[in-house]
Amino acid sequence: MLKQHLQFKLSQKLSPQQIQLMKLIQLPTQAFEQRLKQELEENPALESGKEQTKEEFDDVFEDTQDDFSDNEEINAEDINVDEYLSDDEIPDYRTRSKNYSSDDEEKNVPYAAGTSFTQHLKNQLNTFRLNDEERGIAEFLVGSVDESGYVRRTLSDIVDDLAFTQNIYTDETTVESVLKKVHQLDPAGVGARDLQECLSIQLHRKEKTKAIELAINIIDNAFEQFTKKHYKKLLQKFDIDEEQLKDAIHEIERLNPKPGGSYSGNNRIVEHVVPDFAIKIVDGELELTLNGRNAPELHISNEYSNMLKGYKASKDKTKSQKDAVLFIKQKLDAAKWFIEAIKQRQQTLFVTMSAIMHYQKDYFLTGDERNLKPMILKDIADEIDMDVSTVSRVANSKYVDTPYGTKLIKEFFSESMKNDQGEDVSTREIKKILETVIEKENKRKPYTDEALSKILKEKGYPIARRTVAKYREQLDIPVARLRKKI
Repeated sequence: MLKQHLQFKLSQKLSPQQIQLMKLIQLPTQAFEQRLKQELEENPALESGKEQTKEEFDDVFEDTQDDFSDNEEINAEDINVDEYLSDDEIPDYRTRSKNYSSDDEEKNVPYAAGTSFTQHLKNQLNTFRLNDEERGIAEFLVGSVDESGYVRRTLSDIVDDLAFTQNIYTDETTVESVLKKVHQLDPAGVGARDLQECLSIQLHRKEKTKAIELAINIIDNAFEQFTKKHYKKLLQKFDIDEEQLKDAIHEIERLNPKPGGSYSGNNRIVEHVVPDFAIKIVDGELELTLNGRNAPELHISNEYSNMLKGYKASKDKTKSQKDAVLFIKQKLDAAKWFIEAIKQRQQTLFVTMSAIMHYQKDYFLTGDERNLKPMILKDIADEIDMDVSTVSRVANSKYVDTPYGTKLIKEFFSESMKNDQGEDVSTREIKKILETVIEKENKRKPYTDEALSKILKEKGYPIARRTVAKYREQLDIPVARLRKKI
């Protein structure tokens, strides 16, 4: 039997301009500066800096409107200077904040200089005596090294790839022989296939001492016991005392588990966090400022008024001239929207961060993370009457400079739970207490998750063992067995 259903669906689509505004809000300071630079390059109607007086521009624009009749392809109503230079707007189209200073230091995203990591390794191959086949294999292996410094692929896969992509037909024994030569390159440990091999390569390159020799023995012959911190088994296996084991472990801990990451010439962008906001305590009160680089001065290009003057002065209005004026109108539309979008972005950032600052006033006045109140995105969204997604865009990508260091804003958000008094407390507060308890534990006998759960209950936080384990993992703290020290 055929049935018909009538279904109504209410949906709302964002306009392209709304989407662009959301993207602008999400951008942190440095990325915003790049976006601003791009817009200035692409739209000649938009300029940075202070604007000239606009009265003459108004007159020219008003006169040009009369030159378009209603029956022509280009409508006079499409070009109205009042839409761009209205007294209702900021007179000089500036979006400059009060805290901006002209001597603010210009900062760009620095790039690491020098050759790439791969080229750095290839250059070292020139010091080896290799035949054509070995050099081809060595260069392929170097090209397979990932950014951490490892060759993560199996020898059999490498043999196949050499045949298909390099026309080098070889076997696993030959590839492994060449790989041993790659292991001699700097930084030490590069080209290893796993962590054990990486550490072993580095130890074998060191000057031999009793501690180094024991460390080599441990990594090469008891790696699993070492990673699981089965120290008693290591003491029995190598017939050593605790002091000798400590010395060997100390040598291992000094090694670099990611040799590729230590090379500065890998041409990756060096990230430098630029705070988007700053919070200061002035006379016992909190003061919020927005980084002045988020509030540039922008205005409509003076050249465009000159182009309109030329159009006004000409007696015969040609089709090409009218097309040019239409082009001007389109660029003015884009420039006007971008200027307005920057103002909205600036206001949104300030209002959102101001609400967060006042919500977490006790924390910002003291710096004590135990004073962080439970706060979710909806709390702030309701406070400022904005969408949760807008608050999320601000919180997830922005940093604030506080008297206690530069913080990612999303770190101030946390769920809540009730303590034994029935009061709401932040899960972040509980994590801080958990972290403190673990820091002060006896490392020879670290607390199990069950023991941590009991300690927190004694402190007034009834938390199950499973929840303790979840918080511990979120804090990137290993289980008790791996925290154990001798």
